Order: sequence, then structure tokens, then C-alpha cells
Amino acid sequence: MPKSKLSAFLYLLVVFVSGAVVGALTYRLYAVNTVLSNTAPHPRPSPEEVRKRIVADLQTKVQMDNQQIAQVNQIMDDTRDAFRQIRDTFNQQGHKLHDQQWDKVKALLRPDQVPLYDQWQAEREAERKRREQQDQQNKK
Repeated sequence: MPKSKLSAFLYLLVVFVSGAVVGALTYRLYAVNTVLSNTAPHPRPSPEEVRKRIVADLQTKVQMDNQQIAQVNQIMDDTRDAFRQIRDTFNQQGHKLHDQQWDKVKALLRPDQVPLYDQWQAEREAERKRREQQDQQNKK
């Protein structure tokens, strides 16, 4: 290759490689910032904090008096209790349905598979309890 063609080729190669490096670094910087911004924690307010904010808004923006606020608090207490009852009933029915599902699966098994199935179920239950304990520790 003549000298001018070789130097033009080398300049072109350097420009191409530097463009690739700048592009890769820019992509990496953009990807890291995007991931970090998507994983930033947004703590949910507790039900008590939400309730305090609602009551404060009713007092200031709606200008409710103390008697009305007491009635609002009673309504909120009754509603919370009703939701708890619904959730408890739902959980009981869900557990019953879940147990029925696994009883049906167990009925399909051959006698030699039943001990293996029981062992598998015990392992799943132990793992579930371990996760619950870990979740409780993480909440503290």
C-alpha cells in the first residue's frame, strides 16, 4: 500500500475504534443510570400515616369539626375491621382450595410415590416458613 493510503486507512481505523469505545462507554453509563433510577425504593406510607393525612386534610380542607372527625375515625375503624374479616375469610377459603388441589394430586400417585410426594411437600413447607421468617426479619 502506498503511504497515503496506509495513513488514511489507519486514521479511518482509529476513528472507527474510538467511536466504538465512546459508544460502549455511553451505553454503559446510560444503562447503569436507568437501572439505578428504576430500582430506587419508594416506600409506601403505612396505613396509619395515610389515615393521619386523610384526617388532617378533612380538618383543614373540608373544615370538619371534632365531632365529625370522631365519626370519620369510627367509620374508618369499622371499614378496617370489615376488610380484615373479608381477608381472613378469603385466606381460609384459599387455604382450603389449596389443600384440595394437593389432595387431588396425591390421589393420582402410585403407593411408591406417596412417600416421595410427602417428602417433597415437607421440603416446600420448610422453604415457605424460611422465606416468611426472612421476610419478617427484612421488615424490621
